[in-house]
Amino acid sequence: MLATTIYAPGDVRLEEVPDPHVLRPTDAVVRVTAACVCGSDLWRYRGVVPVSRPGRIGHEFVGVVTEIGDEVGTVSPGDFVVAPFAYSCGTCANCRNGVQTSCVHGGFWAGRDREDLPVDGGQGELVRVPWADGTLVRTPETPDDSLLPALLTLTDVMGTGHHAAVRGGVRPGSVVAVVGDGAVGLCAVLAARRLGAERVVIFSRHPDRQGIARGFGVDDVIATRGDEGVEELRDLLDAPGADVVLEAVGNQDSLEQAVAAARPGGTVGYVGVPNGVTELPMRALFNRNVGLAGGVAPVRAYLEELLPEVLDGRLAPAAVFDRAVPLAEVAEAYAAMDRREAVKVMLRP
Repeated sequence: MLATTIYAPGDVRLEEVPDPHVLRPTDAVVRVTAACVCGSDLWRYRGVVPVSRPGRIGHEFVGVVTEIGDEVGTVSPGDFVVAPFAYSCGTCANCRNGVQTSCVHGGFWAGRDREDLPVDGGQGELVRVPWADGTLVRTPETPDDSLLPALLTLTDVMGTGHHAAVRGGVRPGSVVAVVGDGAVGLCAVLAARRLGAERVVIFSRHPDRQGIARGFGVDDVIATRGDEGVEELRDLLDAPGADVVLEAVGNQDSLEQAVAAARPGGTVGYVGVPNGVTELPMRALFNRNVGLAGGVAPVRAYLEELLPEVLDGRLAPAAVFDRAVPLAEVAEAYAAMDRREAVKVMLRP
């Protein structure tokens, strides 16, 4: 089969690799119908996260089950399934508590599992899925191609934006500010609206992303950053800050801006993958009674809640995909996102 490998910063290749097969009785194999490039993949592409050796990449995919192990009971060959960005057993204490990303048996795509067996990346034609019963969520029927972008967001960015809003405590009447206008930040706008936010503001300097945010229900856009952006937010709201700030970038500046943008007694829901965060702004958190809650999103915990709303059109996050290309053009997909020519690129094997 064909699959994507990253060799070094800026060097992504599509190459022939062995087809995966069921290796354990709890496995399934999925033929990928659609995958995508994530903003977190760019950390390695840009060299922010070191690439010490060539490795498979990609953690967002939907597709059709082709093979199952003897102990798999919730999916069958021919089922269309959504795969969250981490695989999990579904039965350990952490899974039962809704934190599947801390599953004691689980892990992440494009590496080795806990028995040192190979796990495929999502940016390829086929994927071996460990712990298929705990990981995969099937749809009632095979969806139309037009639904693929929205379903693909459920593998990561929509669930991650939702996690930020949940952990931040968005509720009916909340005033929310979003730091970050990538796919996760844009989905956080949708999530905040879904949970009843009265007003949503996003910090964004990019007209194309501002347009998506407005389509998702944002009320105001602030194009400045840092202290100047925080002051503009306070002037705009005529308040000392937002009730809830959703942080979807993951660097030191974005975290500090998010904390400063929260009103005294407010909360920051953070889901940006931390890179270059060297310290928490503890004095600001302490002095202003700002709460900080978040982390890696347990997308599997939210899938069955969000999936029906995507299928019936109540939740429509597809607009974060502004480009779709064949898998053969995966290198250009990375380059386009790196150059900010695309918000998020869908790959079709």
